[in-house]
Amino acid sequence: MSIARFSVFYFLYCALLALVACVAPLFFPGVHLFVSKFWVVFGFLAGVTFIAYILADLGIKRNPETGIMAIMGSIALKMLFSMAFVLIYSVYGKEKGVVFVLNFFSLYLLFTFFEIYCLLRNLRHQNKK
Repeated sequence: MSIARFSVFYFLYCALLALVACVAPLFFPGVHLFVSKFWVVFGFLAGVTFIAYILADLGIKRNPETGIMAIMGSIALKMLFSMAFVLIYSVYGKEKGVVFVLNFFSLYLLFTFFEIYCLLRNLRHQNKK
């Protein structure tokens, strides 16, 4: 999968997640579902995931033999930046911790699942060659 094709699918996926985030409060009125800076968290994770995919894809294309190391490196880099974000947000944010944890980890897992799915599709196409 080329980076251009991934970008199209990725932005469609981000739009779908944003739509779910916009519609969810309508189905659960009166329930505090999201932290006040939810869109900052969403944008950060969307950006970091996009950058991590590009790094992993470039690593796979540069040297297919060590493609797995590129994937693991990009995922580790994403995790380190995410942990730094959580630390900074926790220090400066004065909100409920449970809501933030649920928002952050649900978005983190959804973006990571999509990234890994696309990376595995790239590896599957390499095996057929």
